[in-house]
Parts: sequence; C-alpha cells; structure tokens
Amino acid sequence: MNVEKVLTLSVLAAAVCALSGFAADGAPTAKIKPCAGSEIRQFAPGERLFFDRHFVISKKVALQLVGKSFVYASINGISFRVTQSGEILALTPPAEFTDKGGKPSQESELKKLGFAEVNDIPVSQLFNTSDKEKVRVWRKQVKEGERYELDYWCVIAGFDPKPAVTVKKDVPRETLYNGIVLETDPRDRTDMRKYGRYPLPVPYLDNPPAVIPVDAGRQLFVDDFLIASTTMVRTWHKAQKDPKNPVLRPETPLERGALGPIKTPMAAPFSGGVWFDATDRLYKCWYCAGWFDGTAYAYSKDGYNWERPVLKVDGKTNRIVKPETRDGKNCHRDSAAVILDPDATDGNRFKAFIWSRPQGGEIFTSANGTDWEWRAACAWSGDRSTLFYNPFRKVWCYSLRDFWSARSRQLAESKDFVAGVAYTNRVCWQRADCCDRRDMRWVYCEEGNYEKEPPEPSLYNLDCVAYESLMLGVYAIMSGADNSEFQRRGSPKLTELHLGFSRDGYHFSRPEDRSPFIPASRTYGAWDRAYLHSNAEICLVKGDELLFYYTGFAGQIGEWKDHPVGGLYTLAQMGIARLRRDGFASMDAGRCGGELVTRPIRFTRGDRLFVNANAAGGELKVEILDEDGQALAASKPFTANAVKSEILGGLSSYAGKTIRLRFTARDTQLYAFWFSDASGRSRGYLAGGSPEADGLKDE
Repeated sequence: MNVEKVLTLSVLAAAVCALSGFAADGAPTAKIKPCAGSEIRQFAPGERLFFDRHFVISKKVALQLVGKSFVYASINGISFRVTQSGEILALTPPAEFTDKGGKPSQESELKKLGFAEVNDIPVSQLFNTSDKEKVRVWRKQVKEGERYELDYWCVIAGFDPKPAVTVKKDVPRETLYNGIVLETDPRDRTDMRKYGRYPLPVPYLDNPPAVIPVDAGRQLFVDDFLIASTTMVRTWHKAQKDPKNPVLRPETPLERGALGPIKTPMAAPFSGGVWFDATDRLYKCWYCAGWFDGTAYAYSKDGYNWERPVLKVDGKTNRIVKPETRDGKNCHRDSAAVILDPDATDGNRFKAFIWSRPQGGEIFTSANGTDWEWRAACAWSGDRSTLFYNPFRKVWCYSLRDFWSARSRQLAESKDFVAGVAYTNRVCWQRADCCDRRDMRWVYCEEGNYEKEPPEPSLYNLDCVAYESLMLGVYAIMSGADNSEFQRRGSPKLTELHLGFSRDGYHFSRPEDRSPFIPASRTYGAWDRAYLHSNAEICLVKGDELLFYYTGFAGQIGEWKDHPVGGLYTLAQMGIARLRRDGFASMDAGRCGGELVTRPIRFTRGDRLFVNANAAGGELKVEILDEDGQALAASKPFTANAVKSEILGGLSSYAGKTIRLRFTARDTQLYAFWFSDASGRSRGYLAGGSPEADGLKDE
C-alpha cells in the first residue's frame, strides 16, 4: 500500500561526513556504498531530499550540515555498506516532537546501534515548518565492512563523497541451461536513470548464444531468442475470465473481517499462492483472510470449491500464521508468498515470506503447508514485497518494493533460503516504462475533469515462476490517480496484470502490446472492479489450459460502503482466468503462407519433435536443416489443433548435433516446439503444478 502522505518521520537517517574527509572534531569520515539506485548529492537549502517525494531541505537547517554530502534515496528506507572506517552522523526526529509513543523517531534504534547524541549541532528544521520535520543529530564510528539497514524515511548526508578505491576482479561466469553466459551480476544497473523511461535492455536478445540448447522444456515464441528469420507474425493472446468467478469469497467470520484489526472482508491470495500438490492430489491455497489479518489455508479437489480446515494455530480457524507472529507484536499481514519448493532437501517442501506491519518481512518453513515454523526476520524492504524461486539456477529471489523509479522493484537472491533474508546483493531490477499506458479515462472521466494528468504508470508488484523453458513474470502495473483520489471516489486503486518473460532470470522482455493480459472490470459492483494482483505461482497447468488464479477488489459496496479504508481495499476475492497452454504468443501464417527458421539449436534427449499449434483449416510442415541450411529430414503436413502433437520422428541420429528447424505454414498458429520421447513430456517446469503430473516438472 502507499505510504501515508502525512508528513511524519518514521525514520530519517543520514550518514554525514565532512567534504574534507574529516569530521568537525578531526576524526576521519567514513566512506559508504549505498544501495543501488541512490545518488550522492550536496546538502543545501532547496535541495530535494528523496527521489519519491517532493520535500526539500529547509533554509532553517543547521549551518553545520550545509555543504556536506548526502545520499539522495527513497523515503521508504535505505541500506548501505561501510567501505572505509570512520565517523558517520545520523539524523532522526526527536521523540518528543513525533507522534504519540515516538513512532516516527529512530532514537531508540540508533542507541541500540551504538550512536551517541551530538550536542554541538542543535535540533534542526530539516524541511517544512512543523515540529515533526525537525531532526536531532547522532554520531558513530563505523568499521569497514559493516552494513546498516535504516527504516522508512531516510535522508543520507555528510559522509566522504569520494568512492573507495577498489581493485576490479575477474567476474565469474556461468553458462545457463539455454546457452546464455551469465556473469555473477550481468545487469547494467550502475545508473538506471540513464535509460530514462525507455524499456530496459535485454542483452541476450541482442547477443544470443551461437548454439541454443533446447533440452529443458517447451520452446516458446515470446521473443526473438529462437528466431533467425521469419515471415510469420507474432500475435499476443489474452487470458479469458472464468464465468464461475469469483471462486473464493469472504464467507467465514475470519474472512469477513470480524476477527481482525480492520473489519474489512477479504479472501484472496494477494500473491500468497495456489499450487497443485501432487503428494495428495489437492489444490492448495494460501491467502489473506480478512484485511491485515493472518494468512490462512484452504484446499480443493477441483480448483473451484474450497474447504477451510480448522488448524491448531488457534483451534478455531484455518489460519497458518496469526497476526501476533513474534515477540508479542501486533503484526498486521500485508502481502505474502508461499512457494512449493521443487528442490527441498530438508523435508520442508513449503517456504513462505510474509510482509507484516510494523516489522516488515519474515520467512517461515513447513513440511505440510499447515504447520509453520518461523525462521528469520528479513532486512528492510517496502511493503508488497514478495518471494519466488528460480529452479534453473537454484536461487531464492526476493522481489522488493522500492522507489528508485517511482514504484519499482529491487532484486536480491541467495542459494540459501534463510541466509537470503539479509538482501546483501540487492540491485535495482525492474520498473514500468514509457510503453505502459496512463489511464485518464478510469480516473477522471466520470466527473469530466481532464485538467490534471495522472502520474506515470508504475510497477506495483512483480511475481515470477518457472514455466517450461523460461521464467514467467506478471507485472502489476498501476495507472490512474494516487491513493487519495481513489479513496475520495470510493474505488479500488487501478492495477492490472501484464506479462514479462526472462531466459536468464534477470532481464525481462515484455510484449509490444501493452494492453493488460488480465484487465480490471472497471465496473461498479464487479468483483474484480480494480486493484488486481497475481499469485505467487502465477498459473497452473490443467489439461490443455493454463489457470491463472488472481485477486480482485470490488470496492465500496453493500454493508462495507462507509468503511474507513474506503473503496481502496474493500471486498477482495479470488478468481480464475484461462489461457491455452503455452498460449501467450503465437507465430502466425495467413492464407498466403509464411516461414520461420530457428537459430542453431541442439538437443540431446528424445528422438521426436513435438509442436503446440493450431493448423485446423491450414497446414504446418517442418524440416531439419544442417548448419549450412541443407534439408536433412521433413515432416508430413500437420493439419490439426493440439497443444501436444508429434510432427516428426526418427531423429536420434541428430541428437547432439547442431541443427536448425524450418517451419512453413499456411493458416496456422505456432505456439511452441520441443524434443521428447514417445511420451511427449518436455522436462520443463509447470509453474504451480498440474493434476496430470507427479511434480512441478513435465517428466
């Protein structure tokens, strides 16, 4: 959710050093390396403090601070690493000037970290005019290698601005399953702002491998990675909403908000997760039951009708984690992500990340999905942060809310699930771009007010999962107005679901067509009027279709019309959208025909070529070509419509060799190809699983 607009400081931390490299008392100033996306600027009246707020430094700021360097970062928090020992300063509002209980002040936290109050710099008016915008200065000697995480409301000022001298080391490289050579950190994220609002680069599309291995999963045509040349046209396809929606409604007292801190009905994952667990042949759902209440569990035999078992967490409801999760704190659950781990070796097949207020992220593990063990608290991140697993590289990945470009995402990854909570390698990762559409119609047309323009679209959340041969991402793109405008009108915020695809787990390509993959209904009374969110598993495979479980909000209707949170977060439910298997994009040939030739590829397993294609009323043929383009084998015409069909067999002599495929077609849609044995199984990943499989892979 958006940070409240009231100007209260929850944390304003600033690491401060003199420009000369020495503090006022002669002690050397520290050098620090702030998190990616931040900039070093000079502390001066009129200078903007945060890149996601318009607050500027007051003319009444203490003179001892003017001229020092500061980190221009997000209002929501900052992390930094000390690269040279020395002194830093931290600024935070005095507890006596803040809200009741001193909530915005970090004085107690600074004391725990070993900071001491600086008496020769007076309490200073940092910005605006109220007492809540004043700060007191604290000092500490920090050591090289130490890391600091400072919570919401951070300004960084005054450390030595000269970067520490580092010796560049050789960058380790890793060759991925698809031939892409990956550096330890292959992203060019040193200054993300140099790209402006343009789409971020995808290097492997500009420089693909000389030969692409195609053993892992169905090969989809969602980008040009596999294509050397073609006269066929890519068509993007949209999911269709199930007429039975919604399939999970607020029905129990817990779901209707009667037991929670905010009496608002909600029965929807909000990332959470819906997985098919092959061990007991059940669909399993983890969801938010009641707004800002605990995470709950339900199961289903058909994916539509859900049972809520009474669990031992409280002996009365189906909660798996109560709001009071740790140390007696009243923790209001925000978003969560539950992952069915395909590579679990410790018996804990289920992993969970739950972001709660006020403490932020926490992780849990479970052997059965109902009995959960708290494992660790996470480093700082913004709300609506989530977790996913990349099985191609066997790394846990945190999709972290940040503000390096409006609402945007940072990424942190770790081979170890528990150790990953430190976010030690997080970098700026994904954002919305200039191709995403503003939405003036939804925001203003009902009142005929076209005078003000809505903000640029932003990335509200990004969930990812392994599907067949790539990582599938769902972007929740927020467009339209800000929270206050939607709350004034009594409607949910406008987020809709868009797609992205990655073959290295870092860079994502997105469709040229930026209309939503799953749009909001935008109709008063509709269960998914707006504020749509994906699930952690994104989709499941069921027969010839993909099932996308998603969250939708209805807003102010019925008995909740006058609720204090307004229409923003009222009445959330879960529904399903359906798509042909592999059906994100097809390469189409019309009546005049078309051709597609792949880049050099290599398979080592199987002796048959399968396709997912619709050639009903047309025909599709394929040839095996050698490296020089000479035909080695050819199929008979394929004239059916099938998501799995053998088109050419007897290919064992080509296994391990470099070949190309040449598809020729008429009145055909080609979705995917893959090599296999007689079973037709692709050995690719099945996102959230499938009733037709024994696990999360098609094998």
